[in-house]
Amino acid sequence: MTKISPLLLKLLLFLIFAGWVSLWLLKPTQLWTKSWKLAEKKTANSFLTQSGLNLAVYTFPVIAIAIVGFVYLELKKKEPTSRKGRSSLSVLSNPLVVNKYIGILSGFEILVVSLFIIFLAWTFYARISNDFKKMVPMKSFTLSVWQYKLFRVATRCGLLAEACLALLLLPILRGMSIFQLLGIQFEASVRYHVCLGTAMILFATLHGGGTLLIWGIKHSIGDEMWKWQKTGRIYLAGEITLLTGLVIWITSLPQIRRKRFEIFYYTHHLYIVFLIFFLFHAGDRHFYMVFPGVFLFCFDKILRMIQSRPETYVLSARIFPSRVIELTLPKDPRLKYTPTSVIFLKIPMISSFQWHPFSITSSSNVDQHTMSILIKAEGWWTSTLFNMLHSNPDAEAGEMRFFQVATEGPYGPSSMDFLRYDSLLLVAGGIGVTPFLSILQEIASTRSNKNVLPLKIQLVYTIKNSQGICLLDPVLRHVFNAEQRYLQLKVFVTREHQSSRSLREVLNEVSEIQNIQFVNKGPCYAIHGLENLRWMSAFLLVASVVFLAFLIISNHVFIKTDKKSSEPKTATSVVDILLICSFALALISSTLVATMWRWKRLREEIPSFSEKESKAMKSIEANKGFDQHEIHYGARPNFKDIFSQFANESKGSNVGVFVCGPETMKESVATTCQLPSKAFQNEGQDHKPFFSFHSLNFTL
Repeated sequence: MTKISPLLLKLLLFLIFAGWVSLWLLKPTQLWTKSWKLAEKKTANSFLTQSGLNLAVYTFPVIAIAIVGFVYLELKKKEPTSRKGRSSLSVLSNPLVVNKYIGILSGFEILVVSLFIIFLAWTFYARISNDFKKMVPMKSFTLSVWQYKLFRVATRCGLLAEACLALLLLPILRGMSIFQLLGIQFEASVRYHVCLGTAMILFATLHGGGTLLIWGIKHSIGDEMWKWQKTGRIYLAGEITLLTGLVIWITSLPQIRRKRFEIFYYTHHLYIVFLIFFLFHAGDRHFYMVFPGVFLFCFDKILRMIQSRPETYVLSARIFPSRVIELTLPKDPRLKYTPTSVIFLKIPMISSFQWHPFSITSSSNVDQHTMSILIKAEGWWTSTLFNMLHSNPDAEAGEMRFFQVATEGPYGPSSMDFLRYDSLLLVAGGIGVTPFLSILQEIASTRSNKNVLPLKIQLVYTIKNSQGICLLDPVLRHVFNAEQRYLQLKVFVTREHQSSRSLREVLNEVSEIQNIQFVNKGPCYAIHGLENLRWMSAFLLVASVVFLAFLIISNHVFIKTDKKSSEPKTATSVVDILLICSFALALISSTLVATMWRWKRLREEIPSFSEKESKAMKSIEANKGFDQHEIHYGARPNFKDIFSQFANESKGSNVGVFVCGPETMKESVATTCQLPSKAFQNEGQDHKPFFSFHSLNFTL
């Protein structure tokens, strides 16, 4: 039965998704409009009410995908990892477009974007063509034909902004991320959030700007823009929504986000104002289309807040010569996570509100009781942490007073796909090596059989100066020894021109690492991670039912409906407030249940962490295995030569290429992966190598 269940769940997911997409395609048509009005009329005075019908049809399909999807992912975890064979769809996952302005786009991404653009075009055409057929300029406006057309175009641009908003929050879900179903990690899906946000602001600006232009032509801006109508669209709410959205978008531009992260972080919390006034402007019927993302996002945030309590302590720290810090945190030995996972960290001594993501460098199979992360001091937050550790007088003695940290996560892929390739080619730049440290430790811990996949691994590591090599320290004792011949390291030091030193000599020179052991007063709680996906699925189902119950009850009590027209007599803003209150009650009740469950686990299941369980401090040790590795000074990697040589040495037909580093490096590797297989074949070589490109992110 366990073998059949994932297949059935996958089929069910496909059917729900197909129904949800069909709903969006049919919504602009007159057929759907007439059928929906009839359905609303029938349910207006029924137990379900119009609000319940809208919730069930427009909102619940996406929530159902999350509920069923989490169960599917939980069952998928139990399936053994098998070899990843090349399929006809593999071409879609590889880079098709590489451009410094739009980044790296795979064939699959281009296909999805194209379909979404076609959907937007269809929605706009269906709505605007129907408007032009019924071209009756409003008497109060005394509009001419071209003015009326412009006004309708501006109005329909609002529907396009609504479609983008419906998807906007889905890519930034963490614990409840439905993008896991597509094998997309949280840090990779953030760029979809950025693109959708930009498109939404564009359409919203056209919507608001076009409307204001028409008002200006008729000299009625002062009369119209301050209106808070009892029924229909509330203009003032729409203006507040647009203004708030523009503030959020402008402060999220890379020029501000990277240099003034605090401004970006705090203004992004204006999303609460944005969503509330969008509801008042568009009305509850339009809001139900975008509500699935809001629903999942709010419950995801609530569970993350609960998971981050209580705070824990940093066990130890190491300061590397290249302004990089390694923090070691306590971990529940039952917590298992996949390599390339990230964890969000908050240090109240630095900021009580800011959370920052970091790649986990340790493996849960190697370090049972601890978890390690590497942090490079670049921005204000990380530099403050570095100075706090480096300049503390107690740090010189190797001990320091403990400080509290809060954690969220870890968040990572649902499966270890890198184990399915014949060979692995890992390309890292600077601090971008951090995700690969966990991959290498995971492979080293499970490599009891020499024939286990991957058979050959090469790590190409590019750094500015030789001090950066010390970041490889976490994997030295596990990987770089004379017996592990499956791994080869190629280091490129770009800003130094000393060709006489070997890798062994460089490691001996940069091995001055400052170790700090924190003095804790007593035991602390270990990081236990997220609740299992089945629990989250059940939690979502119960929360949905509770919200629907509150919504139906409030509608029956407070909303009066005209029996003849089936339209509510109550002001639309009152209906919107009832929706907000019902959702707030569902959030509060669900939060209480989740909190009680959490504290029950703390008392009964989650162990406290004792200082005695802390792992011993690691040190860089040069051993005989370094002779097989290379170091190059004053040069950058020639990826075409590296790929050709690796294809000849590995003799594998299916090579996984994982890259993490600066965008220019990713683009160079992606361009190389675009080359045909013949470009990497040597004379007399029978097999045709196929390179599967994967991009990892260490910054958001």
